[in-house]
Amino acid sequence: MTVEQVWVLADPRAGTAAQALGIAERLPGPHRVVPLEWGKLARLPLPFPTLLGLTGPARAAFVPPWPRLVISAGRRAGPVARWLGRRGARVVNCMRAAGHFDLSVIGRHDDPPDSPDVLPILGAAHRVTPARLDAARAEWSALAALPGPRVALLLGGPVRGEGLDPALAAALGAQVAGFAGSVMASASRRTGGAATEALAQALSSVPHRLHRWGGTGKNPYLGFLAWADVVVVSGDSVSMLSEALVGPAPLFIAPLGGEGRRHLALHQSLYAAGQARPLDQAPAPFARPPLDEVGRVADEILARGWL
Repeated sequence: MTVEQVWVLADPRAGTAAQALGIAERLPGPHRVVPLEWGKLARLPLPFPTLLGLTGPARAAFVPPWPRLVISAGRRAGPVARWLGRRGARVVNCMRAAGHFDLSVIGRHDDPPDSPDVLPILGAAHRVTPARLDAARAEWSALAALPGPRVALLLGGPVRGEGLDPALAAALGAQVAGFAGSVMASASRRTGGAATEALAQALSSVPHRLHRWGGTGKNPYLGFLAWADVVVVSGDSVSMLSEALVGPAPLFIAPLGGEGRRHLALHQSLYAAGQARPLDQAPAPFARPPLDEVGRVADEILARGWL
């Protein structure tokens, strides 16, 4: 296999790009990452295969030899992927998008149709793998010294605005500290500085590690997932909820309020599958099998003989 056989169309939004990258990284052999940059036409729901949504410099990367397989994610990348499909490539697209793909990988919370060219998954595709968690467990072995139960608290925040309400962050931190032996907390860009400080104060009563967004040192996020006895994820983050499914720890969803219809549908899909419970049911333990949905997508691609 050569690098030209698999192309990954990488959206400039990290969470969207991670869906396509995560699938490609589970396939044998190398792949080529093609960065996408969007122009004004990308905002239109283009139903036909085209490169029109790309800026000129990004469009210049599309020259033969063409790949055998293209992996993309999102509505904007869909027409670009289908343009390559017209040139002989098989196309796998994550999330709903206009037009037909050889395989559409769609979260169950988006109510995917029952079709042989649709593969429903719980949550969204991502780059966390069982192997990466095993490596993180070794790399962050010092976390084993924290008293149990070790609770990983993964906190996001509103997509728009100036960050999470500090009072809400403090209340969530106090709730988790109330049943944790120790807390391993990670704040994201959307959490904001004021909410992160409020969280730090709320966790001061228990042993804890707090990773601040933009802080110094390597991000221990995967280490937190690998060593967690319990995982609590704020309900705004599709990515973190999906990544938490890879490990075996009980997963609890902390609603922040204001989550939209799709986020609430995601929560319900995880509850219905026995993969998560609402935070108000913590800390009652429950068993759940680790879930490797991205590995299942990769296996499906290989089973169809596209590589």
